[in-house]
Amino acid sequence: MATSVKQPAADWRASASPKPKGRENAKDTLCKNITIYGHCRYEDRGCAFNHDPMKLQTPQTLADSLKRRLNVDSPTFTPSSLTSNGSGSGVKSTTISPKAANAAPFTPKSSSAGTSTPPLQRQSDLARWAAPEAPEFVPQTFDSFQLGDVSSLATASSTYDTFGNTPDSLAGIGNTNHQAHTASYMQDAGPVSSGMGTAYYPGQGDFTQPLQYHLYAPLGPHRENLLPYQRTVHDFFISDNLREELQRKAEAAQQVLPQSKLPSQIDHFHSLVPLDTTNQKSATTFGYPSWIYKATSSKDGKTYALRRLEGYRLTNEKAIRSVPSWKRVDSGNVVAIHDAFTTGAFGDRSLVFVTDYHPLSKTLTDHHFVTQSRFAGRHATTAISEQVLWGYMVQIASALKMIHGTGLAARVFDPTKILLTSKNRIRLNACAILDVVQYDTQRTLQELQQEDFVQFGRLILCLASNNPMAVHNMPKAMEYLARSYSAELKDCVLWLLSPSQPSNMKRIEQFLQGVSGQLATAFNADLVAEDHLYSELNRELENARLVRLMAKLSFINERPEFQHDPQWSETGDRYFLKLFRDYVFHQVDAAGNPVIDLAHVLTCLNKLDVGTDERISLVSRDEQNCLVVSYKELKRGVESAFQDLVRAGKRN
Repeated sequence: MATSVKQPAADWRASASPKPKGRENAKDTLCKNITIYGHCRYEDRGCAFNHDPMKLQTPQTLADSLKRRLNVDSPTFTPSSLTSNGSGSGVKSTTISPKAANAAPFTPKSSSAGTSTPPLQRQSDLARWAAPEAPEFVPQTFDSFQLGDVSSLATASSTYDTFGNTPDSLAGIGNTNHQAHTASYMQDAGPVSSGMGTAYYPGQGDFTQPLQYHLYAPLGPHRENLLPYQRTVHDFFISDNLREELQRKAEAAQQVLPQSKLPSQIDHFHSLVPLDTTNQKSATTFGYPSWIYKATSSKDGKTYALRRLEGYRLTNEKAIRSVPSWKRVDSGNVVAIHDAFTTGAFGDRSLVFVTDYHPLSKTLTDHHFVTQSRFAGRHATTAISEQVLWGYMVQIASALKMIHGTGLAARVFDPTKILLTSKNRIRLNACAILDVVQYDTQRTLQELQQEDFVQFGRLILCLASNNPMAVHNMPKAMEYLARSYSAELKDCVLWLLSPSQPSNMKRIEQFLQGVSGQLATAFNADLVAEDHLYSELNRELENARLVRLMAKLSFINERPEFQHDPQWSETGDRYFLKLFRDYVFHQVDAAGNPVIDLAHVLTCLNKLDVGTDERISLVSRDEQNCLVVSYKELKRGVESAFQDLVRAGKRN
């Protein structure tokens, strides 16, 4: 049993240590506990050091500290005798205090004292402190006036002041916002890392990471200014509406028709699914009944749309050779055409055009000219807004500019053939069909392009009147247009419908110049939509980064055996990675119920991916072990263990 021995008070006073010296300026020195742990438990128990870092950063405090410290203007101190510590005897001692070994060498700037001091620094030390090419990196948490002490002791014959603390620069020594900083993520800071840099970042050579690995951040534009605690789980993923739309399109693209009576194989296409919304045959547009199917190509595995012209017999091979010229039309408002061929797989001679497939797209007829089920034959009376009409006109004009610039004519402006692929996004479809079907018709390209303007105007008039038969009563349709829409829109429709003169042919450039103001509006709307989709994509980029991190943890945690070591995942850095897995996913509340907190999971994984200095407490399942580690140490453990697995896999 240990016992304590109490010393008499007199003996205790006699053997007490002398009062430590050099603590007069302790209040101007930052406590090391603040630097290391962030707080000091003895702050209220008599700790004499300063616990407020901001007090040390004021210019007045730094200036006073510099005045109190040793400088070249201080008088030379010559002791008359060397006294031992704690003794008042005048006996001279020939020994030097052990504290002198840590003292900085003093070199005066001038020899006014009449004596010369031999240099105490070796040439190798001077080379180490040589002037770097870049400005010296000074962390903001480092005590900057300590660097000022070294500079004040520099020699006058030195060709370069190492820290740049000249009398002019000392005036701004209190400024902690240094202009020239070395990037903290650089593994090799050049001259800085060879000098003072290694003192602040020791042991960085054993752990490296790609520069672009953690440079992910939420990108703008941000329409709402929300505080961090106002964010919800949905902010980390794409919006529900967009996700549902993409999933529905993916489901439509993978849809099949079991027990179908359609041909199982047409050329290199299979899995045909009809896309027509009605079984009625109509030969109004092309002169032949047409059907549309979805099919999958066996060459590239992609999904295409096949438009079939029933009962067409090709009489001139040159007619089908006009299709490749449409491949040069690269427009976002024209459905791309890939190929055309004839087939007898349907039991007759049919002409098939291969185009891009846009899942869940609708025609303008299905979207705007919907027949009410209760009142058969009556059309919907909901008028199309002028902004939507201008958007349609700008997109069709953009498509015509590309088509006419390629030396072709659209020729098809039927609302049953124009697709609405997304919100207010239209595409001209089936444009190359009439070039093949009516190949023998002798009509010039200029005549066909002029007819495009007239059909363009008729389409807008039908949409504005909300009636597909409005072209049969033009005066009444124009009267409704003038009453419901602006004069600018009416003038554009009149220009399109007016016949062109042989001496003054219409050009699409003239129309674009007339609607330049609406072009700017439509362009701005597209930019806003692009920003929205870009922000949504950025959210999924963050999720992909966390999935890679979770995959690495899954490769490491509780691995049965590695290199004939069954305890590999339970030892070393892998052990606290196992505890970290429990800390993130297996937490329980006070009642022992599991805690399902997605925000906690995302926060921990993000901190691990970045490798912050924040420390967490990891407790084993039996509560016998408790480890305090930082996310930086955890990240090093993840990368080290994962690289061991990668190297072992490459060797095998």
